[in-house]
Amino acid sequence: MRCLIVLALVVLTACTGKPSFDDPSLSDRKLNLEEFFDGELVAYGQFQDIFGTVRRSFVVTITGDWDGSRLRLVEDFDYEDGATEQRIWTLTKTGPDSWQGTAPGVIGAATGTEQDNRFNWKYEIDLPIPSADGTVETMRVTFDDWMWLLSEDRLFNRAYVKRYGIDIGDVAISFEKVR
Repeated sequence: MRCLIVLALVVLTACTGKPSFDDPSLSDRKLNLEEFFDGELVAYGQFQDIFGTVRRSFVVTITGDWDGSRLRLVEDFDYEDGATEQRIWTLTKTGPDSWQGTAPGVIGAATGTEQDNRFNWKYEIDLPIPSADGTVETMRVTFDDWMWLLSEDRLFNRAYVKRYGIDIGDVAISFEKVR
């Protein structure tokens, strides 16, 4: 019986709505990724599993550098459990509103599209996960990131995380430019 309940919850979770570029834009702002992420930023986030339980929270400082053709993001994560992680992204603009990017652990290339005040970023990654005994294992997951420019210096990100094609949770992050 318990397995049926878990299966039903997984199926219901997979049917929940997700953002789409077909959704109406609720703002007249225009997100330019290279402008927003050029410079110093700080972000606050957390991962919640499909049942709504917060499993991990973090603060990340970001240094972005746009050189006219590529955007380099150095992300330094500090987790509430004391763990740290650094991820360095290299993004290239492939069209007026399209991007491609790489980072250690990312399988192949990440792809993204800007539209109005939104950005959608998709990729597969081997994510480091600390275990109770202090060792770190990796878990291959896919991210479907959606970002919305809220103001000149604030951006909200909600990332839907899947493993083996099944929703396992989501990440909510608030980015702020440091002045």
